[in-house]
Amino acid sequence: MFRRRRVRKRDHSLFSNATALIACGLLAGVVVAAAVFPAVAMSGLAAKAGADGFDDLPTQLTVTRSPQISYVYASDGKTLISTFYDENRRDVPIAQVAEVMQHAMVAAEDMRFYQHHGVDVKGAARALVANQQSGQTEQGASTLTMQYVRQAIEYSASSPQEVVDATSDTPARKLREMRYALALEKTLNKQQILERYMNIAPFGNGAFGIYAAAEVYFGKPPGQLNLAEASLLAGLPKAPSSYDPMTTQGLKFAMERRDNYVLANMVKMGYISEAERQAVIKAPLKFTGKPTPNGCALVTNNSWGFFCDYFYRWWLQQPAFGADAYERENRLKTGGYSIVTSLDVGAQAAAKKHIEQLDKTGSNPSALMLAGVEPGTGHIELMAANRNYSNDQSHNPLTTDPMKRKYGVRGNTPNTTNPLISGGGDINGYQAGSSFKVFTMVAALEQGVSLNYNIDTTSPYVSHYVIDPGSPAACNGPHYCPVNDNPSWMNGSRNMWTGLGRSVNTYWVPMEEKIGAQNAVNAAKSLGIQFRAGNDAKLAANASQWGAFTLGVSATTPLDMANAYASLAADGKYCEPLPVVAIRDFSGAKLDAATPRCHQAVPVNVARAAVDAMRCPVGDQSTYGQCDGATAANIRGMVGKPTAGKTGTTDGNMTATLIAMTKQLAVGGILADPDWPTTTHLVRDVGGRDPHAGVVNPAVGETLHDFMVGKPGIGFTAPPRNLAFGKQSGMPNVTCQSVASATSKLKGAGFKVTVDRTPMTSKCAAGTVAQASLSGGTVTLIVSKGGGATTPPTRGGVKPPTRGAPPSRGGHG
Repeated sequence: MFRRRRVRKRDHSLFSNATALIACGLLAGVVVAAAVFPAVAMSGLAAKAGADGFDDLPTQLTVTRSPQISYVYASDGKTLISTFYDENRRDVPIAQVAEVMQHAMVAAEDMRFYQHHGVDVKGAARALVANQQSGQTEQGASTLTMQYVRQAIEYSASSPQEVVDATSDTPARKLREMRYALALEKTLNKQQILERYMNIAPFGNGAFGIYAAAEVYFGKPPGQLNLAEASLLAGLPKAPSSYDPMTTQGLKFAMERRDNYVLANMVKMGYISEAERQAVIKAPLKFTGKPTPNGCALVTNNSWGFFCDYFYRWWLQQPAFGADAYERENRLKTGGYSIVTSLDVGAQAAAKKHIEQLDKTGSNPSALMLAGVEPGTGHIELMAANRNYSNDQSHNPLTTDPMKRKYGVRGNTPNTTNPLISGGGDINGYQAGSSFKVFTMVAALEQGVSLNYNIDTTSPYVSHYVIDPGSPAACNGPHYCPVNDNPSWMNGSRNMWTGLGRSVNTYWVPMEEKIGAQNAVNAAKSLGIQFRAGNDAKLAANASQWGAFTLGVSATTPLDMANAYASLAADGKYCEPLPVVAIRDFSGAKLDAATPRCHQAVPVNVARAAVDAMRCPVGDQSTYGQCDGATAANIRGMVGKPTAGKTGTTDGNMTATLIAMTKQLAVGGILADPDWPTTTHLVRDVGGRDPHAGVVNPAVGETLHDFMVGKPGIGFTAPPRNLAFGKQSGMPNVTCQSVASATSKLKGAGFKVTVDRTPMTSKCAAGTVAQASLSGGTVTLIVSKGGGATTPPTRGGVKPPTRGAPPSRGGHG
């Protein structure tokens, strides 16, 4: 679509001199006779051929709707986030325009508007005389109807040449406008024409149409304008730049035109009295409006900028709004849409508050970033970070990335418009550490591996994955050998509940070997994880040797992680991240583009089993009471409602991650340096505090708590026993019995029995059976050491929390 540059011209020279008059008559033969001076035509001086030519001019005016502003609101449908427009215009019916504004516009533009039929013969003659006497153009002959016709033609132009034809001062153009005006007055009444003109007229300062003008100058809708305001606005379309009331000289001219012309004409027409005119002249006029925001850089609340940016990028990707990004953007800026987004202003404010309390904007290069997604819809409720959403990066410090720093590249703090929370452009994301273990668990459950599947974990673990022998993670030559961050707290016989709760690396790498790394990657993909970095995408395409995948070495974003976990909270229903809840076009019709796009990505019972284990890391308890240890033990108490989630830490504290969720919201939080995601200065950035316990965990937990205030605590649905404990048909319950007794009963029932002598903490007496798991007809008995759950050792000067709490950070925890 051709996009015009607005170059407005007002016609004041239709009959500015006799030469123009004669030229018109010569060219058309009937300009005067048929349109202006009927008496002359009747006398026979006009050529019949000319008259026929005028009659042959088109009468059907093709009107393209003028560009309309689009409004973007928060989820309450009332709070304005921003607007998008090429021209700030919102058409309104004349019934919503104050009567005094209607009177003022007629007085300013066409005092005989209600007497003529589109072309004002008397007005043209009067203009001719006045202009000849003064020697310059003082009065114009164009009627209000003709002015509307001219602008309607220009808006219907589809090429630069058509714009030129619509605005050039030529007799042919003037003839066409007169012909259209005469025809238009036969199909529309005066109020309809006045409404169209007031909606299309330019008022300066980016305001087109009376609605925008009233808002820009006086901060009110046009139905609330008073006489002083209306009479000033009515005088602006004549020359919006010259009469700009926001400049000193323009205000002087605008007030003079209002007082001496518009108000004077209103007195002549009987709309107001002279006393009313004098009262307006003497009273001060206050401009209480402000420029209308355009785009995300001018959002009404700066913390909404990252969400607005995500919405804008989302819109440009939707085929419903055009064939390509250009056409979609044009629709957004000209289509007059009313868009209600999913942004919860309360949740957003809470997130921003907690972020600033924990890691204040501008205090260091680290970014504390949160995203919140509603399970079952994909609606994005919040996107917050310790950053100002701003294009002005001129005072940002140099980047922390040493390679870019030497070239003088500035970093992303404190000002940026890069999509730090959602990814895109140069932002691939950040390593999320052990929060990726969830994807390996999902893949295992899909293959029928039960939650109580036991692995005797040691540290290090010599895997079958082959890596560079020179890598710090290699041992025994080229083997990938992960370790546990705190072996004394993590080693031992673990299942999915305890292996996830304590974030045991040497449980999940063997599990990945068992089920296949590609299946773990595919599970992540099915839940919406994107691999934006080139090397990640390459590995994900052929992941058979990607042994470290389960430990979260791939770059991701808070939004991707929040949405993936939200899908599990929704019983495995994945929904595309969606920033809108309703879109209506200019006519008020509701569009389907806002409908959630969901499908069942993970079997329902698999998702329920995964969530059951995910309750362990955040200090909640699983359905069958199997949780024993947690890397974020205080989150359940902080939220105060049933909670699930997972922490994640990378080597050297490059990043810290927590995703926590209820049935109503999943919040993903990542603490990282967007400039240099592989840096190890995170702890230094946050004043020596533990990145998890001191920063990201409370940010996520408190945000989720605030969101859940006043909402019911909905319990997670229990997984079926076969996914929890395997197929145990006919297997007797031997928990807390002696090993000998348990072995005898199981063999008597036809099962093979093995005994894992590595003791685990349990409520059963030491030496008895703590747990029995069945796999392939063989029952593995795990011996109890009694004592219930243990408290991990104190690390880093941090006092250990209560039962089942983690060390200050787990191994990639």
